[in-house]
Amino acid sequence: MKIIALVSSYRIDGNTNKAVSLIEKQLLSTADKENIALEVEKVQLSYLDIITCCGCRICFDKGEEKCPLKDDLLAVREKIQQADGILAASPVYVEDVNGIMKNWIDRMAFNCHRPAFAGKTAYIITTSGGGTSNHTINTIKNAFTSWGIDFAGSSKFRAGVLMDSVEMESKYNNKIKKAAEILFKAVKNNSAQNPSLYSLIAFKVQQKSWQKSTQRQDTVDYQYWKKNKWLERNCNYYIPNKASLLKIKFARLIGSIIAIFFI
Repeated sequence: MKIIALVSSYRIDGNTNKAVSLIEKQLLSTADKENIALEVEKVQLSYLDIITCCGCRICFDKGEEKCPLKDDLLAVREKIQQADGILAASPVYVEDVNGIMKNWIDRMAFNCHRPAFAGKTAYIITTSGGGTSNHTINTIKNAFTSWGIDFAGSSKFRAGVLMDSVEMESKYNNKIKKAAEILFKAVKNNSAQNPSLYSLIAFKVQQKSWQKSTQRQDTVDYQYWKKNKWLERNCNYYIPNKASLLKIKFARLIGSIIAIFFI
C-alpha cells in the first residue's frame, strides 16, 4: 500500500507540514498494528519546478507529454499513478488554496478531460491562522473529482501563526487519528469502488459531453474515452464499482438532465 502526501506549503517547519507529518505518523502506526506494509511519500510541491501554465492548450489537443514546459509536473503525475491513496494539504490563503497548489491544479487540468486517477482515494487537509474555509477544501475536491479521484474526507486545522508540533498533536489528537483512520480504511477497503452520488453524476455529465461530440472525435480526449470504453451506454463509471442500482440510475438521470442545460 502506498500513500502520497502532496504538500503545497513553502514552509518546511510550518503548520501544514506538521499536520501532514502527524497524520503520516498515525498512518504508519495503524499499518504496523494491522501488519500491512505501507509507504508514505511526502512531495513538497513548493520545492519542485512547476512552471505557471501558459494556456497554450497543447496538453488538451496533443497530450500532456507534448507540453512545452519541461519541468517536474509529469514526474509528480507518475508518483500519483503509482500510489493507492492521496493526502493533499494546503494552507489557506485569502479563503482558498495557496498559489502553489492552484498552479499545480491548473497545470493538471488535462486530467479534467482525461481522468487518469480512477480507483484512487484522497483525503484533504487545510491549515489556517484563524478561521478555515470550506471553499479551500472544495477547490481541491472539485479538481480531484473531475480527475476521477474518490473523496474520502477532509479536516481543517486552525493553528495560529505557527503551532509547535507537540501542541498540535495534543490539541488535534482526535482529528489527526480520525483523518489517518479514514484515509487508511478507504485505501485498504478500496472505497473508490463505491463512488459517491456526486462522483457518479460528474461522470455522467462528462460522458454525455463526449457522446454528443461530433467534431472532436479525432482529438486525444475523445480517443482516450473511447479507448477506456467510457462512451458505451452501459458504462456508469470509470471503473467497475459496487454502487447500488438505484444510486446509479438516479445519478444517470440527474447527470443527463444537467447535460441538457450545460452541454
